Amino acid sequence: MPHPLVTANELDALLTAAASGKAPVRVLDVRWSLGGPAGLPLYHEGHIPSAVYVDLDTELARHGEPDEGRHPLPAVEDFQAAVRRWGINEGDTVVVYDDGNSLAACRAWWLLRYMGVANVQVLDGALSAWRAAGHPLAIGADDMTAIEPGTVIISAGNEPVLSADDAAALAETGVLLDARAGERYRGEVEPIDPRAGHIPGAISAPTSGNLRESGEFLEADVLRDRYEALGVSVDRAVGVYCGSGVTAAHDALALTVAGFRPALFPGSWSAWSNQPERSVATGATP
Repeated sequence: MPHPLVTANELDALLTAAASGKAPVRVLDVRWSLGGPAGLPLYHEGHIPSAVYVDLDTELARHGEPDEGRHPLPAVEDFQAAVRRWGINEGDTVVVYDDGNSLAACRAWWLLRYMGVANVQVLDGALSAWRAAGHPLAIGADDMTAIEPGTVIISAGNEPVLSADDAAALAETGVLLDARAGERYRGEVEPIDPRAGHIPGAISAPTSGNLRESGEFLEADVLRDRYEALGVSVDRAVGVYCGSGVTAAHDALALTVAGFRPALFPGSWSAWSNQPERSVATGATP
């Protein structure tokens, strides 16, 4: 497996090599934020050359019942069609990016790995790092229309996942991390889901703790120290959840960089809080 992160200069070198016929690379633009603005118009205004736009709501998730959460995993056949539409072939290096703190990009990274695409990396520092390094942007939709369909074959289950029952059990036997902001974990606010609080036994681990002020991920040893202080170790199973399974992937990537192999609860709090039989904890402690 490649390192989960790639720098802007490393990506530029990959694209240069690909243009000369060497190892192919496919770049995915996954700009998305809850409540907007829409990512596709931003893609048209400027994107990394050769990048293809990916819609998180319709391509990295499917619509399901409330008790499945707001971003259930897509059906394998639908995701197969999507990755081929993006032009991905077997053995390609895939680099994903957004224009925020890599939250949406990490969802794409985790989902592609879950579906068996091995060579996936996130642009460290997101699109702002590409701009800061002085690399050019392409404008318009030409890179979308020029894509030849890919041939990659995918299959689900290549990364560990948790059901609601699994998450409840892991909170007692291992380490279950909550990637949301602290105020949502504590139940002080809940702007989206029907109940406020957290899964009993879960530990608060906001994604903001994974990044430098500049937006890049912290070094592996710093991340390892962070998660070990929360009780994570190579000898204990670790899982992560968030609001709807998107932000959790950010913690999953950080844990991977730190040397752990986390399981992800795709339904996350949006599923848990829509299941009335599930108990809810509030406050700063698990």
